[in-house]
Amino acid sequence: MPTRLASSTLVIRPSPCNSRRIARSISSSLERTRGPGSRLRWCRRSVLAIQGTCRAEAGEPPQEPALQADPTPIVWVLTDGKAGDEVQCLGVAERLGVTPEIRRIAPRKPFAWLMPRGPIDPREGPDRPGSPIRPPFPDIVIASGRRAIAYVRAVKKASNGATFTVILKDPRTGAGSADFLWVAEHDRLRGENVLVTTTSPHGLAPQRLEAARRAPPAAIAALPAPRTAVLVGGDSRHHRFRPEDITRFAEGLEALARSGVALMGSRSRRTSPALDAAVAAVFARHGGWWWDGSGENPYVALLAHADAIVTTADSTNMIGEATASGAPILVFEPHGGHGKLAKFLESLKRQGMVHHFEGRLEGERYAPVDSTQVIADAVRQRWLMHRQQLRLA
Repeated sequence: MPTRLASSTLVIRPSPCNSRRIARSISSSLERTRGPGSRLRWCRRSVLAIQGTCRAEAGEPPQEPALQADPTPIVWVLTDGKAGDEVQCLGVAERLGVTPEIRRIAPRKPFAWLMPRGPIDPREGPDRPGSPIRPPFPDIVIASGRRAIAYVRAVKKASNGATFTVILKDPRTGAGSADFLWVAEHDRLRGENVLVTTTSPHGLAPQRLEAARRAPPAAIAALPAPRTAVLVGGDSRHHRFRPEDITRFAEGLEALARSGVALMGSRSRRTSPALDAAVAAVFARHGGWWWDGSGENPYVALLAHADAIVTTADSTNMIGEATASGAPILVFEPHGGHGKLAKFLESLKRQGMVHHFEGRLEGERYAPVDSTQVIADAVRQRWLMHRQQLRLA
C-alpha cells in the first residue's frame, strides 16, 4: 500500500511482479491526459520513480529518460481578434512548425477599460463554459494586443506555471508580464527575457515568396521590367492624407512611370476613395496594374516580383514586410508622423533598405530580412529551457 509521509510525498512501493505494468499504465495515462502543470510534474516524478525501481529489479543501471529531441508544442494564439495582432502571432506560430489554436478574448466593460492590467472579465475565466482560455492549457501561448495581457497572466496562473507565455509588442506592464517578450527596436522595453529586432514578425515566410515567384498572376507576368510594387495605406492614428498629399503622391508615381518603370499595386482597407482614384488614374494612363479589390489580394505576388517597392509611411508592418523581399523600399510620408516611426525609418535607412520617395528609383537589393524566424527560434529555445526546468522541478 502507498505510504503518505509528513511532507505529503507519495511513495509507491510496487512489487517486482507489477512494477513495469504500473509504469506503463501511468505513462499511457499521461499520453491521454493534459492536466494542470503541477499534476503533470507530480505524475512525471512518479513515473521516474517507478521506472527506477523497475531497472533496479532487472539489475539495470539507473537512467534518466532524455527529453524528446525536437518536440512539437501545442500553441495558442491569443488576441482580441485585431488582424494586425493576430497575423504577427500566427507568423511566429507558423515558423514553430505548428498549426495553433486561435483563441479570441472579448472582455466586457468595465473590464476592457482596465486592460492591460486587468482583471480579466470573470465571464471568460478558465473555469467558465465557453471561455477562450478554458483548459486543457497549451505548451505555449503567443499573445498580442493590450486586452490580451491580463489573459496571458490568467493562463500562466491557471496552468500552475506550466504554460510558456509569449507577448509580442510592448505590453506596457513591464518585462515580467510573460516568460518571453518581443518588441520592435523603436520601443523602450528591454530585459533579459526581451528580444529586440528592427522589423516586426509577419506571415511572409521565404517559402511563400518563392512559391509566388514561380507562379506569377498573368497581369504581373505581362509587365516589363523593372517592376515597382506600390503599396498604398491610408489615414492612421498618426498620419493624414490631405488633398495636397494625394496630389504629391500621384505626381511622384507619374514621374516614376514616365521614367520607364512598370507599376503594379494594391490598396488597403484604410485607403480613401480619393487616394484610390488618384493612384488608379496614374496606373491607367501608363498601363500599370492596379488591384481593384476583386478576387484574391495580390500582396504576396507584388512583393515577390518587385524590383523596387513604393509604400506609404502609415504602417510600420507594411514597411517591415517589404524588407522580406530584399527590394529597395521608397517611402512616401504624408502629413503627420511619430517619433517611433521616425526611429524605425532611420534605422532602415542606415541599413540601406529604405529611401525617401522622390519619383525615381533609388537603392540596391539587400539580403531579405526575416525577423519572424529569429523570433520563433528564440521562442523555441526559451520554451525548451522552460520545459527542462518543469521536468527537474
